[in-house]
Amino acid sequence: MLPAKPVKPVKPLPSAAVFLGLGTAVAGCVAVGVFAGIFLDGRAHTSPLFLVVGLVLGVAAAVATVVTQVRRFL
Repeated sequence: MLPAKPVKPVKPLPSAAVFLGLGTAVAGCVAVGVFAGIFLDGRAHTSPLFLVVGLVLGVAAAVATVVTQVRRFL
């Protein structure tokens, strides 16, 4: 007989609450970036500049959040 292979522990699957929290975090990151950009554009009178910068930073923060959350389940 061949020796039995060791069994790897099974990681639990994420629940719906994890996905809800992840979606909320992504929406929050993008919203904070956009609203901060709009606020800074209103103060500095540079219409789309800070909006675009805030959007890019918000999306980058959202991607970083998704990556860190998904790594828990890999």
